Amino acid sequence: MLNKSFSKNISEFFKAQMGEWELAAGNFRQLENVKTRHLLFSGFEVLIQFNPERLKSTAAKTDSDSIQARPCFLCEKNRPPQQRGMPFDDQFTVLVNPYPIFRRHLTIVSRNHVEQRIMNSFGSMLSIAGALPDYVVFYNGPQCGASAPDHLHFQAVSRGYMPLEKDYESQQFTHRILSGPGYGILNWTGYLRGIITLEGREKKTLESLFESVYESLQPGPVSQPGTEPEPEPGTVSQPEPGGQSRNSEAEPMMNILVYRTGGTLTVHIFPRKQHRPRQFYASGRDKITISPASVDLGGLVITPREEDFHKVTENDIADIFRQVCLQEEELYMIINELK
Repeated sequence: MLNKSFSKNISEFFKAQMGEWELAAGNFRQLENVKTRHLLFSGFEVLIQFNPERLKSTAAKTDSDSIQARPCFLCEKNRPPQQRGMPFDDQFTVLVNPYPIFRRHLTIVSRNHVEQRIMNSFGSMLSIAGALPDYVVFYNGPQCGASAPDHLHFQAVSRGYMPLEKDYESQQFTHRILSGPGYGILNWTGYLRGIITLEGREKKTLESLFESVYESLQPGPVSQPGTEPEPEPGTVSQPEPGGQSRNSEAEPMMNILVYRTGGTLTVHIFPRKQHRPRQFYASGRDKITISPASVDLGGLVITPREEDFHKVTENDIADIFRQVCLQEEELYMIINELK
C-alpha cells in the first residue's frame, strides 16, 4: 500500500509541476515531436532519438575545474524557484527533470551535497525502484554520463521504452550463471555490450550480490575524467585538464538500471572502460555527439544534433559501444569469480 500511495503521490506531484513550471512543461510537450529511428541488429534493435534539449547534458564538462567553477544545480539553494521537490525519505528529494528523455522523467537527489558514489547508496537505489514500479531507476557513474558528478543523484524514467527491458524478458541473450533462494545472476551474450544482471526479492541479498560485483571490478576500470583526445578503441580515457575529479576516484566505471516487477527487483550493471568514444572528439563529418549513459546502453541512444540522428549507422553504434563498454569476453573472468 505504501508503494501504491507513493506512486500516486508522484503522479500528482508531476502533474502539479507541469501546471506551474512552464520551462519543464514546454520541454515535456516537445517530446511529442521527438524523432526516432530504429537500427536493427541480430535479434534486437537500438533506437536513435533526436533530442536537441539534451545537448547541455550530453556535452557537459565534468572535469574538476569545470565542476568547481559552477554552482551545483542539484543543490536546493541553486534550483529554480519553480522546481519543487517531493521528499522520498530523510535522505533524498524527488524532482521533475526539466530536460526529459521520456514523458515521465524524474531526478532523485541527495539532500546533502555529496559525491556521486554508488557503493554506499545502492540500497537507497533499490528502495527507490521498489517504491516506483512504473519507472526504471538509473545511476550514471562519475564520467559515465553523470552531468553532476559532485552531487549524488539517480534518475527515473517511464517503464517500457528502453529496448533492453523486452530483450531481457525474451531470455534470448541472457544466461543464468548462479541461482539461489530468491535470487539469480545472469550474463548477456550477443548484445554489443557486456551486462551483468542481478535479480532478487530481498534487498539485503541484492546488496550483497552487488558488493561482490563491485569488488570484482576493482582494481579494474576506474572512472577517469575525460575530454579524451580521440582515444583508440579499447583504451581507457585520459584525464581532462584540471586533473582527476575527486568524485571519480576509486569507483569502477559503471551504469546501472533497476526496476521492480511484482516482488522482484532486476538490476542491470554495465561495466565501463571509457567515458566517451573517439567520435565525440572528432571534427567534420567524423564527429558524432553521442556520450553514452544508462539510457543509451539500455538501447535508446540520444543524439542532440540532427545531423548525427540521420547519419549514425549500425556500425557506428557497435563501434561506440565497443569503445565505452566492457565486452562479454572481457567480463568472462569477472563472472567466473561470482560463481
